[in-house]
Amino acid sequence: MSPTNPPDARYTLTDLADLAGVTPRTVRYYLAQGLLPTVGAAGPGAKYDDAHLARLGLIRRLQREHQPLAEIRQRLDSLDDAAVMAIASEPAPSGPADTALDYIRRITSPHQVAEAPMARAYRAEPDAVSLPPLPAIPPPDLATTAPPRVERSQWERLALGPDIELHIRRPLPRSTAKRVDRLIDIARDLLEEDQP
Repeated sequence: MSPTNPPDARYTLTDLADLAGVTPRTVRYYLAQGLLPTVGAAGPGAKYDDAHLARLGLIRRLQREHQPLAEIRQRLDSLDDAAVMAIASEPAPSGPADTALDYIRRITSPHQVAEAPMARAYRAEPDAVSLPPLPAIPPPDLATTAPPRVERSQWERLALGPDIELHIRRPLPRSTAKRVDRLIDIARDLLEEDQP
């Protein structure tokens, strides 16, 4: 919670997004994914509070540490609003900013499992809220794992009429291609019938 906000601040979706430095679309996505709790009234009259703002701040911090959304959701589910607000009000742990490649190396290395900087910061203070550890996933055995088969495809966009498009991934098997061509002809015929 920022010091300029009253303790019972209520925000519109747009205000919440602006304060958190995200777009309203991002807030809606987080609500749909269960990362943010929904409010009673949906729509333009919905009002969000400082707990939502704190959760958005914590989500952004965890994303900067390259945490996947599923893991962020799991961590947030284990915390109540007071714990989230306490963690979000703490300064972000300082440390070297690592890249996504560093994160992948860290989680796939069989010899070294490094903790995320945020987890190290929580364990450094005994009074701080600690997040539950996630189970370790053993890395795949690269010697016996076949490389993934790369299949190339191309999307074709066909405009059938105003505001109507058909998207087709090519190449198609011959029998499917014939059916798709027939479908296109039928759709165009139907749309031409509706023309004045």
